[in-house]
Amino acid sequence: MRILLVEDHTELQHWLAKALRDAHLTVECADNGADADALLHTQEYALVILDLTLPRMDGLEVLKRLRARGGVRGKTPVLILTARGGLEERVQGLNLGADDYLAKPFELAELEARVKALLRRSVGNEALVHSCGALSFDTVTRMFSYHGAALALTPREHAVLETLISRSGRAVSKEKLFDEVFALADDANLDAIDLYIHRVRKKLDSGQPGAAAITTLRGIGYLLQPRVPA
Repeated sequence: MRILLVEDHTELQHWLAKALRDAHLTVECADNGADADALLHTQEYALVILDLTLPRMDGLEVLKRLRARGGVRGKTPVLILTARGGLEERVQGLNLGADDYLAKPFELAELEARVKALLRRSVGNEALVHSCGALSFDTVTRMFSYHGAALALTPREHAVLETLISRSGRAVSKEKLFDEVFALADDANLDAIDLYIHRVRKKLDSGQPGAAAITTLRGIGYLLQPRVPA
């Protein structure tokens, strides 16, 4: 899942981005409100973590503009993360459409728990566990298991497989995978997805009953489905 982190404190931004990437999230960063507003106008994110005291545009104005757009992008969950933790500002942020509010300083474990809760809430009534044959993904722990054992994946392999299993039985275009795996600032092109598909395929090639397989649908994308016995 790709999220937007809007934080102008450089060291805090880098620390949070690393922690979120370690939690298998694709993180895009903005250090001012105007850039965040521009990104939210053109890009789709699973979640926005938004500071309030920002240069070039206040965080509350960014939130107000996001909600005013409507549509899918206008409904993006927003977690406000700020040192402005007074009651009046919390109420104002929530009234403008924020989904949660966490005041600085904070514990990383609490932030991660709130992020996971908002991401789960955003998928509504979808299953908490996605499965495909012997492969399963727990949306609470954000961990994969395969044939009953934890499946070791790099962050980008994880992003590829999470995107595929959340749409199990449906084709996913290479462009959609690219958007979920890479941030705009990453130095990568569309062909990089082929590399990660190859790596994930190798990890799924167990030869056991119930194995999962990624099928290439030429000109359409990729499909995750249980392997059909030969």
